[in-house]
This record gives sequence, structure tokens and C-alpha cells, in this order.
Amino acid sequence: MGNQFVWHDRFNIGVEVIDKEHKKLFSILNKLLASKLQEEKHRWACQEGIKYFKEHAMKHFAEEEVYMASISYPGYETHRRVHDNFRKKTLPSLEKELNQKNFSEEATSHFLGVCAGWLIGHTLTEDRAIVGKNISRWSGLLPEEEQDAMRQFILNLLDNMFQLKARTISECYGGEKFGKGIYYRMLYEESQKEQWEIILVFEEKLLVNTIGSMVDSQASEINVMIMNAARYTAQQFAWNIREQFFASGMFELKEENLLSYEQFQKRFEGEKPQFSLLFDTGEGYFAFCAIAPHLVEEENKNKVSIKGKGTIKTENEISEVKKYLKKNQEMKEKVSKKRKLLVVDDSEFLRMAMKELLGNEYEITEANSELSAIRCITLDRPDLVLLDYEMPVCDGRQVLEMIRSEKEISDIPVMFLTSRVDRESVQKVISLKPVGYLLKTLSPEKIKKEIDDYFKKKK
Repeated sequence: MGNQFVWHDRFNIGVEVIDKEHKKLFSILNKLLASKLQEEKHRWACQEGIKYFKEHAMKHFAEEEVYMASISYPGYETHRRVHDNFRKKTLPSLEKELNQKNFSEEATSHFLGVCAGWLIGHTLTEDRAIVGKNISRWSGLLPEEEQDAMRQFILNLLDNMFQLKARTISECYGGEKFGKGIYYRMLYEESQKEQWEIILVFEEKLLVNTIGSMVDSQASEINVMIMNAARYTAQQFAWNIREQFFASGMFELKEENLLSYEQFQKRFEGEKPQFSLLFDTGEGYFAFCAIAPHLVEEENKNKVSIKGKGTIKTENEISEVKKYLKKNQEMKEKVSKKRKLLVVDDSEFLRMAMKELLGNEYEITEANSELSAIRCITLDRPDLVLLDYEMPVCDGRQVLEMIRSEKEISDIPVMFLTSRVDRESVQKVISLKPVGYLLKTLSPEKIKKEIDDYFKKKK
């Protein structure tokens, strides 16, 4: 971790009672960080500091909720749920880890990093939304009990159908790529034109190890038979969910598509899913995404979903599945020969520019935030991370600190891509061992040459 967490004026939202408490919470985290450096009184200081932090956090949440109620803030209930999730789930989980690990440096760093990251992110999104300065990232969130019910129901389904003891990785899956994936989309429509768009994402090895072992025990990769069996099994999976959660009425399967990863990404960019869950099944990753805007926005009740390419129908299902698998195989063969680069930048323009510059020779994955970056690295390990130094929530240095602090990914090579040229910025990250420091002002040819040269030297 660095020497301190820095308060920025842009964290102020213009409400004195809220801004004052935000600064106080940052100050407490800094005192905790200082106590972490004093080994002889580390445990006692941490215990007292965490108790103090919790008291102020609870006080702050209560005051903020009173303020939101006083101005009749329309996002009050959702905002309160975000508070509840932190105070009832995140903090107790972190405290449990601290006690289990006897307040080790690793556990303390994890506590401080999560609390600081949550506080910064919450301040810059949900809290700014109170005064109309930003849009809450959870604007489409369904009630917590519905999220929990869906998550538990899917865990039970995975157990009952495939004897998989899965665990939830994320309740806010952002569409990050994991391994070799199959993206299966189903669009259900009810007579009143209400729609449920369900996208199931399977890591290929999960299908081979479950469906494949049942229909073709010798198969080591996805084939047409496994794919067709998987499609109809997935429909049964969705049928069970439909029976449990869909509103009463006759829902019919109106569209069925096998999507490329790029098409899947576009659906995420187009609309926020109301459910977006990621699971580790033990045999591979599995994601469940559902887009049902009528559940949260009455005006969207008759909104028609964007049709996916290659709609599967009874008369063309064999040809469409073959076409998809052929294209998938061609893509895998093409990609398998390429090095994997993860581009982390909050600018969509820059990510697209880097993809255009490097996409012919490298497999490019994108992330627009620090959390998405960590998930991408964990789910699909890249050969090199191109990391923006300046991002709105956590800067590049803090992201690299997170990477270096996690044992499984600590050796990932990271190259900064930045517009900052001052000596101080460079010195701050030297100890974190980045493999390069590229300026955004360099010509595209020079940026590509630097990356090419890195791999040549490594080889």
C-alpha cells in the first residue's frame, strides 16, 4: 500500500454533513494505515481503528439516509441497500478475515484496500447521484431479496442438474471475458409484450465436463452434438427460472442466438442487466445475465430488444450451430497464436484506438475500471497489462498495488500508458516493478514498437 489515501476536492458533493464525514472516514483509514506500519502495536491499533471506522461509517450512513429522506431523493431505497450491503456483509466478512489471519499484514492491507476502494467508488457514483452530479451505477438494481433468491435458486439448480457445488464470484458481473466462452441468448416474450432476455455464458470446459461427459464421454472439446444438447439443457435451465421468477402469463421463446464475445459485450453496453451473476462451478465459470427493464422502468414496458445475428429456428438450427462452432474454432485458432493484452483505461476512445492499433497481432481484452481489470486478470490471465495511470476512482498506481498484493496474479507484467511525464509520478511506481512506461503522446507506431520489443526481449 502507499503511505496515505489522498482526499481530492472532486470527492465533495456540496452537502456539508456528507462531505465532512467523507473526509473523516479518509482520515481514519490513514491512521489505520499508519498503525499498520508500527509492528509492535499493530494488532491493538488495528482493532481500535477498525472499531472507530465502523462507528463513523454507521453514523455517516445514518446521516446520509436522513438527508436523502429530507429531500425526497428518488434513489433512497436503492442507496440504502448499498449501505446495508457494506455494513451487513462486506465489513463483517473483512473483520472475520482479520481475526482468522490474526491481523496479518496481508489481511490488514486487504481490509484497507477494500474499504478505501468502496469509499472512493461510492463517493464518486452513488453519493454524487444524490445531488444530480452523476448517475448511480446501480440504477437498474432489483430488490436485494430478489437478487438473493435468484442467486440461491441458480446455485441449487447447478447442484440438482449437474451435481456442481458452485460458489458465487460476483453479483455484479460486468461482462468480462473468461477463458474460451460460449454465449447463449434466449429472448422470452409474454402476450403483453413484456420481455425477459436471458444470456447464459459457459466456459467451454464446463460444457465438456458436464453435458459432454453425458453425451460423448470421449469428447475433449465442444462439438455439434454437445452444443445442441447444451442448448436444450440451457432452455430447461431457463424454464425452471422462468417458472420461479417470471410474472404470471404465457412466455414464449421468441429468439435464440449463439453470440460472439463482441456481440455479448454490445448487449452489456446497450442495457444494464437486472441480474448479472458470475459463478465458479469447480468445473469452469458460468454467468447468468437477465435483462428485464420492465421490472424497474414502467416506461420501458413495451421496449423491444435488439435482435441478435443468426437467429436459430427449427429449420436452420443444425446449420446455425455448425456455423457458430466453425467460426468459434477459427477464432480460437487465430487467437491461440497471439499474445493476450489487457487494456485498462476509462476512455472508450483510447481502448478502441489500442484495439485498432494492436488487434491484428495481439488478442485484446478491455477493462474500463480497476474492479473490471482485476476480474479480467483473474478470469483470463493476460501476457501484458497496458494500464492507464489516471482513472477516476483508483489511479493506475493503486491498481498495480492491488495486482502485486494478490499472490496468484502478482507476477503479471504491467506497462503504464499515460499522459503524465513528471518525475514524481514515475518514482511512485518504480517499487511496484512495471515493465514499461509509455506516453500517450507517442505516435501509434512507437507505442506498438515498444510493446513488440518487450515481447521480443522476453522471448
